[in-house]
Amino acid sequence: MSGLLVNVLGSLTPPPFVQPADYHGWELKWKFLVFRPALFQTQAYLLVGLLVYVALAMYGKYINFKRANAWYNAHLPLLQEQFSSPATASGLIADGYTDFFNFSTGRRAIASLHTIFSLRPRQDPLQHLYHFGWQMYDLRYNPHDELVLDFKLDAETAASIPDCVWAAVVKDQLVTIKSERWDLTFTRTADHAALPPTLSVMTEWADVTDNLFKTTPTFSLAKLLSDPTNLKYFKSLSITDQPRERPAVPLTPAEREKHVILCLVVPPADKSTETIPLVSAMFTFIEGLTKMNLRPETRVKMKKLREDVDREIREDAVKEKKEEVAEDRKVAKRKAEQERVSRLSAAEQKKILDRERKRALKRSQGKVVRKA
Repeated sequence: MSGLLVNVLGSLTPPPFVQPADYHGWELKWKFLVFRPALFQTQAYLLVGLLVYVALAMYGKYINFKRANAWYNAHLPLLQEQFSSPATASGLIADGYTDFFNFSTGRRAIASLHTIFSLRPRQDPLQHLYHFGWQMYDLRYNPHDELVLDFKLDAETAASIPDCVWAAVVKDQLVTIKSERWDLTFTRTADHAALPPTLSVMTEWADVTDNLFKTTPTFSLAKLLSDPTNLKYFKSLSITDQPRERPAVPLTPAEREKHVILCLVVPPADKSTETIPLVSAMFTFIEGLTKMNLRPETRVKMKKLREDVDREIREDAVKEKKEEVAEDRKVAKRKAEQERVSRLSAAEQKKILDRERKRALKRSQGKVVRKA
């Protein structure tokens, strides 16, 4: 074993440097110091690789900052027009080199707007290369620069909108979106004649979709989502009264919120203004939600579904609590037994250990017999 270890370490250890007897390359001399560049070819390649890596990392960082700030600066006039506090004092907030945030508040019907950028890791060439390789392996994997605009409705507006979950989603997102968003598990997926074939509707009941697609003199959701320019960057639009992650316990009425969430692909820096019409239309869309008029039977069905889900969550919480209590009792019992045994003499401890070993052996033999 020791010989094998020595051989492995020997293969990893670089050979000792051998000074060539004759050197005819270029060299630098200063007193007793001599530098011969031709003897450091491997180190030169490593240095070039390191410099290339650093250059790519700095360029990727620059691209991410440029793309996020270009979108933010292009849409800031719109935010200033709609909100009394359109941004934080420091402007766009960076969390590392891929995540950027902005918070807007101070508008009728909207309590707040969270703008969240999740960009590709361009500052990390190795991770960027991994994503590219995985994309070649799994054709459904489509990494992109994601932009989420989360409109939280104020209490008064939320109270005037029916409790529902609805979304219009690009079809390539359907594979993963329900695993990422628990609230969308309330819905069923279907195509809609008013939408392009690349989009699908996720809704609890068709009555909700019919209300949302009603055309008014000032707004048409179907026309907005069918615009080719909007489709280039559109990923999903959702209305929800449920949390995006399954809660551990049912939410109280005071904890319940209604959100309108728009997910986009971040446009290139030179085309950042192309999403202004789509974002601007969201304010008209939100104000129109108060005019939804669902049928009484639709409201009853959705209310019953939420009651059933709350009951299921409550039952799961109680079951989990019982399992935790039972596990705590087992741990306490095991600890008490260990303390009791530790106070016994060495001979008695040996007897107890032998008895437990025999029990374990019998149980294992019983399992083997049952399998046979």
